[in-house]
Amino acid sequence: MKVEIWSDVMCPFCYIGKRHFEAALQALPFAAELEVEWKSFQLNPDYHNPDKQDVYAYLAENKGISRAQAKQMTAQVREMGSAAGLDLDFDTNIPANTFDAHRLIHLAARQGLQDAAEETLFAAHFNGQQDVADHETLVHIAEKIGLDAATTRNMLDSDQFSADVQRDVYEAQSLGIRGVPYFVMDRKYGLSGAQPVAAFTVAIRQSFADWKSRQPKSALQSLGSKDGLSCDENGCTI
Repeated sequence: MKVEIWSDVMCPFCYIGKRHFEAALQALPFAAELEVEWKSFQLNPDYHNPDKQDVYAYLAENKGISRAQAKQMTAQVREMGSAAGLDLDFDTNIPANTFDAHRLIHLAARQGLQDAAEETLFAAHFNGQQDVADHETLVHIAEKIGLDAATTRNMLDSDQFSADVQRDVYEAQSLGIRGVPYFVMDRKYGLSGAQPVAAFTVAIRQSFADWKSRQPKSALQSLGSKDGLSCDENGCTI
């Protein structure tokens, strides 16, 4: 069963939601039958940060709140992250335009490294004091997960995967997705936000049971009038 996750690297709830989703999968015996695909979403596609504005100034400006209120807001999010096993460092966090980071995730997907790219970008943004809009930073991240530096740099210097990112964004709009993280299971069920682990477990179980019930049966129809001679774990019958 396919699970599509719309997410933005700049979104702390996407990072927390990833951890909750992963924790739910660990308890499910059919986790290996799930195909997870990360989809691009930009919370602020027009934003650029050449002066390395900090997250408190960014939130104050975009939400019309004071710097003190922004710090209080992020303190609450940090507590949520800590409960999920994450140390979200907002003091050194650099807000960034994530379009090129999403292109890197699409490049990584071709090598089966999409989840590794997503995870490493989250860590770089929330823990590594790194600007994930900077091309050299992205090349370093690519090398870290096993991608070729020259290939990554060539991709970033071109418009490769731009259409893929835009396609993901359009798909989100067509599905009515207005915020992230958003989890779509089998293109039939949606789960919005960094839900508790238990909520993910229930949703995935229900979606998987429905998907499984619609799969072709594996049993073969017999073409003979009766069973022929055969052997099994109990021996051979004559």
